[in-house]
Amino acid sequence: MSIKEILEELPKLTPEERQELRDWLAAAEFAETDELIAAVDEGIRSAQSGSSLSIEEAKELTHKCALRSASALKQGKI
Repeated sequence: MSIKEILEELPKLTPEERQELRDWLAAAEFAETDELIAAVDEGIRSAQSGSSLSIEEAKELTHKCALRSASALKQGKI
């Protein structure tokens, strides 16, 4: 099914179905992977030890992790 076809079908969804779709998209965009969990754990350990990142470094790492998670999702690895 193409994006155009999907968009044409969206108005036919019930409010409950639309919410389910929104929930699925949100979960798919930020799917938990082993890599994401490891990165969060590392961040917690780093914060507890007194180390920290600048906001720019944190944004960059978050972006990279999100891209890898999205890629893993598309490949069916999660």
